[in-house]
Amino acid sequence: MRVRIRLDLAYDGTGFSGWAAQPGLRTVEGVLSDGLATVLRAAAPRLTVGGRTDAGVHARGSVCHLDVDPGVWRALPGRSDRTPAAALLSRLLGVLPADVVVRRAAEVPAAFDARFSALHRRYSYRLCDEVAALDPLRRHDTVRHRRALDVGAMDEAGSRLVGLRDFAAFCRPREGATTVRTLQHLSWRRADDGVVVGTVVADAFCHHMVRALVGAVVPVGEGRRPVGWPLEVLERGRRDPSVTVMPAHGLCLEEIAYPPEGELAARAEAARATRGPSG
Repeated sequence: MRVRIRLDLAYDGTGFSGWAAQPGLRTVEGVLSDGLATVLRAAAPRLTVGGRTDAGVHARGSVCHLDVDPGVWRALPGRSDRTPAAALLSRLLGVLPADVVVRRAAEVPAAFDARFSALHRRYSYRLCDEVAALDPLRRHDTVRHRRALDVGAMDEAGSRLVGLRDFAAFCRPREGATTVRTLQHLSWRRADDGVVVGTVVADAFCHHMVRALVGAVVPVGEGRRPVGWPLEVLERGRRDPSVTVMPAHGLCLEEIAYPPEGELAARAEAARATRGPSG
């Protein structure tokens, strides 16, 4: 029986064409798979990730899993007294590029599934609408916005979208996948540095869902739309061309949360039943 390994990782999405491996393109999955193949001295492993990010999207709290031959796993420390997990982290640090860091490796039960066992995903989105708050060192993770934003109005508009709903109006549809999601939290605040920060939490997200949700509340913050407009768009159930899918670089996957070990299998089974093979 193979050993299941959980990896917690972070990456700067600027130089990547998203998570998913694609021929001829630099992707997080491709770079990580190649690094693991080098360290494990084996064929590139199959990775299952908890959140597939688009091109340019960042992550501080991504999680994936892979299955490793037990002999290969036990051999990782070599003659050192390190654990296999510690040896894997050290060796990956030596082969991965600077824009990807694996922060933690751990052996987990076979019931753990980085995708389907997740309870929720939490994303942040950063907007800067004040020239005085612009920081050139944050240009790759903060979107410059040229109109002043009413954060209170954005927060109120976002809170009205929370709940178990069909988010077809904010998703790019995929054949065989449901667009029903439980949006657990959507809030906006102005941070101490003047940047407007959104926090979005859901059990799972459809393609482009977070960036479209942001695009729906920004016109409210600008005063061009009433607070109730994003909810009206959602209830119409179809894509509205006036909703902008916001730039990718303002988005960051901050956290993927999982239940205790004894609840992993049940959670994965429930998620598969709800979303289907492509959801």
